[in-house]
Amino acid sequence: MTLKLDGDLILAGAGNMGGAMLTGWLSQGLDPKRILVQDPAPPPPIAALLKTHGIEASAKIGARTAPPAVLLMAVKPQIMDEVFPALAKIAGPDTVVLSIAAGKTIAGFEKHLAKGIGVVRSIPNTPAAVGRGITVATANAHVSAKQKALCNALLAAIGEVAWVDDEALIDPVTAVSGSGPAYVFYLTECLAEAGIKAGLAPELAHKLARWTVAGSGELLFRSDQPADVLRKNVTSPNGTTFAALQVLMADKGIQPIMTEAVLAATKRSRELAK
Repeated sequence: MTLKLDGDLILAGAGNMGGAMLTGWLSQGLDPKRILVQDPAPPPPIAALLKTHGIEASAKIGARTAPPAVLLMAVKPQIMDEVFPALAKIAGPDTVVLSIAAGKTIAGFEKHLAKGIGVVRSIPNTPAAVGRGITVATANAHVSAKQKALCNALLAAIGEVAWVDDEALIDPVTAVSGSGPAYVFYLTECLAEAGIKAGLAPELAHKLARWTVAGSGELLFRSDQPADVLRKNVTSPNGTTFAALQVLMADKGIQPIMTEAVLAATKRSRELAK
């Protein structure tokens, strides 16, 4: 399916996530002439991509004759309040603002915009870099069905998309999927370290952990079966996996620790949004 826009798309921030989205859009046929990038110094791979497609990146996008169809905010949350007010002046009544910045609320964008402009807040995650991201989005009351569909298509360029009606759910979403890749990477570290303590050479232990986690993720991605069924398929009665799971699934095992971690991340997300 080819991505099409009725107007321009301004991408503010062409870093890791913004660059991943840009890559996805171009691969799906979005007209490069429709894309304007505001970024003073895109990373080398993205700078090369921009050059290949004839897209210029500027430190500041000035006033335009026609407001953009989409204003996509992909700058770091720490500089959002510095960057967004000027861009908000470019938005028109038919512009939809799409944010992928953690901790920045819809109300925070609305205070800089004229009344009635649609705002979509979304949280992608880093597997977007390989087209395997999961993004959850929520919209204010001014987002039309057409704008929502357009935002969904733009986000789908980097993976799966889900929508929630309650913006408050973005905080636990951030804790589960936004921060989740770090949990998986840490699990990989722990698995490798455990292998070393069991007698494996470090290089082999890290290789085994890396390929095991990556392969299991791919199996989970391709399978229609839920995770608990896949787990049971690996677990022979009273076998080696069974012995390990008795530890991992104990009262003080992984589940209570993971719950505590997600609740801590949810709490911090809410603090950052204030």
